[in-house]
Amino acid sequence: MAEETKKPQIVVLAFPFGTHADPLLSLTYRLALASPELSFSFLCTAQSNHSIFRSNPNPPLPNLKPYNVDDGIPNGYEFKGNPLELIGFFLRAAPVNFKKAMEEAIADIRNNISCLITDAFFWFAADMADELGVPWIPLWTAGPPAVSIHVYTDLIRSKIGVGPHGITGREDEVIGFLPGLSSIRIRDLPEGVVSGNMEMPFSKMLHQMGKMLRRGDAVVVNSFEELNPTAVEDLRSKFKQFLPVGPFNLWVPQRSIAGDDQTGCLSWLNSQSLGSVVYVSFGTVITSPTAELAALAKGLEAIGAPFLWSLKEASTSQLPDGFLDRTKERAMVVPWVPQPRVLSHVAVGAFVTHGGWNSVLESITGGVPMICRPFLGDQTLNGRWVSSVWGIGITTEGGPITERGLVDGLDLILWKEEGRTMRDKVRRLRTLAEEAVGPNGSSTRNFQLLLKILRTRISQVGTR
Repeated sequence: MAEETKKPQIVVLAFPFGTHADPLLSLTYRLALASPELSFSFLCTAQSNHSIFRSNPNPPLPNLKPYNVDDGIPNGYEFKGNPLELIGFFLRAAPVNFKKAMEEAIADIRNNISCLITDAFFWFAADMADELGVPWIPLWTAGPPAVSIHVYTDLIRSKIGVGPHGITGREDEVIGFLPGLSSIRIRDLPEGVVSGNMEMPFSKMLHQMGKMLRRGDAVVVNSFEELNPTAVEDLRSKFKQFLPVGPFNLWVPQRSIAGDDQTGCLSWLNSQSLGSVVYVSFGTVITSPTAELAALAKGLEAIGAPFLWSLKEASTSQLPDGFLDRTKERAMVVPWVPQPRVLSHVAVGAFVTHGGWNSVLESITGGVPMICRPFLGDQTLNGRWVSSVWGIGITTEGGPITERGLVDGLDLILWKEEGRTMRDKVRRLRTLAEEAVGPNGSSTRNFQLLLKILRTRISQVGTR
């Protein structure tokens, strides 16, 4: 036991909303597995820790332990339904609450902190690391193009302008001055960069993050170099180290079918024809408006193809009358699916998605073309890459899905020559992703470099 207390301690600060904590836990687990001589303390809210550690497919490690952080929500507060409210409370209290949890981890492990690994959102961790005299390694859970946008926000604003008076009527104007982003239009920029409420806590956080990432000892990203090579090369010139080490889902072990197939969706896919199934999911955060749910349902019914729809139970009551009965012979509507396993199943031929980064990567590694319906954040940017840069799908351009649009899009992907071309392109990207995480691949080399940086910097901290 005495030997355990001497291990250098790595403290990991996780963002508890959306799917941010899962990839950070995946990275932490892989680092802990490769470095048994180090101790890893994973700090997040109690609700998020309970969820992600319970669903983690990996066996427990003796050098990885979760610690709970207060969520910052005032006592007696009544949630009004907007997730940004909860994010605002959390962010305002995060620096103080994380420090409290860090003190608990220090007392428990009986060793000081040697390194901070955090979600890139936590720009304030740069100052925390300086105060502690330790390295800071942020993880950006989205793609290189999105981090480029936030790094170049001030330049973008100076050249384009800010607010509706500056950009109205120019939404389709291409931004040609950003390295690796030559196909991006003004309309593809995330809200809060040149339009929307730039004073919201979330918008201000991203702007500040873009300035502070340069202070990281290494910026890690859930991607692979070959996906956005020009943007990656440019970001390498901006940071001390820029390390794409993904796609994470290719090196996270898959659970057994028995443990994963709680709704029977994988067994159902086994009975479907090759490339015939439409898979629909807008992630864990997005709730589609009732009118759009109806349009989706009508389109799925009209196209005649089998479909698997991951839909929250609360939303099923908003589906058109009789829809579930009329489609039950060729459909499954369930509240949750093991998405990476679904997208890698040979029966799936098209993915209707919100275009979140994790979903895009999982679709690429599954070899499945997409119909992207972006809602927020980097989703419009991702949709532009899917449709116009990689050519592996189509996008609704940020507008709602319509019945006619869905039928035409699925018809193109499932049965027309354009769809076959998209499948060829996405499978080529899948091959590049598999090579990247292979023994001699770029992501494997970058992970080994991350380990070297981590160990070298920790040894330097230990000699002070």
